Amino acid sequence: MRRFPPERIVCLTEETVETLYLLGEDHRIVGVSGYAVRPARVRKEKPRVSAFTSADLPKILALEPDLVLAFSDLQARIAADLARAGVAVHLFNQRDVAGCLAMIRTLGALVGAGERAEALARSYEARLEEASAESAGRPPLKVYFEEWDEPMISGIGWVSDLIGHAGGQDVFPDLSRMQAAKDRIVTTEQVIAAAPDVILASWCGKRVVIDRIRARPGWDAIPAVAAGRIHEIKSPLILQPGPAALMEGFDAIRAALA
Repeated sequence: MRRFPPERIVCLTEETVETLYLLGEDHRIVGVSGYAVRPARVRKEKPRVSAFTSADLPKILALEPDLVLAFSDLQARIAADLARAGVAVHLFNQRDVAGCLAMIRTLGALVGAGERAEALARSYEARLEEASAESAGRPPLKVYFEEWDEPMISGIGWVSDLIGHAGGQDVFPDLSRMQAAKDRIVTTEQVIAAAPDVILASWCGKRVVIDRIRARPGWDAIPAVAAGRIHEIKSPLILQPGPAALMEGFDAIRAALA
């Protein structure tokens, strides 16, 4: 970084955008991902410079950023290209709730807003702890979360954690710790054998077709299908490892398990 706190930040994913707005540090943002939609005004206020696995490097460099914020191995090539161009990059890699909270605290430190970031993270921790206490003592509902349909991909770590805080039990907890989506692929036989009480689906940017899930061969024997407990959670709410998942995404899970 040329300056501290950085005055010109580019965010290549949406969770850092939302966090900076929540911290009152949005004036530092000079470019965002095309997927950034929270808060709604971001689409009018900030130029879009990237998708998820691709970015307009000349456009980013023209913004003269002090810092670019990236996420995961899927943006490693973009981060490397920016580093070779002399740009400071911080690449987050949060995969569970603890990582999401650490991201908030780290980002706060990077922009000189550590106390506000700590307060924000603690507020999310308190909500999760309160929800866990409310569901304590009740038999957990078994939950299958589907991140993609062809092939079927089960939920990632922060989703699994949120299901647990909401009083549910992820039917594929071990797979949720796998970072790569390809390592979380499940078969229809595995899901049938897991016998989830609730199915939650968020197909990463496309609309979930509940009738298509219900019509899968053999799935009529699954308790969730028989009881009509199949729910869509919109991707921007649950597949963003940050404030959206910890707030509205978590609320949507709780509502589905109520």
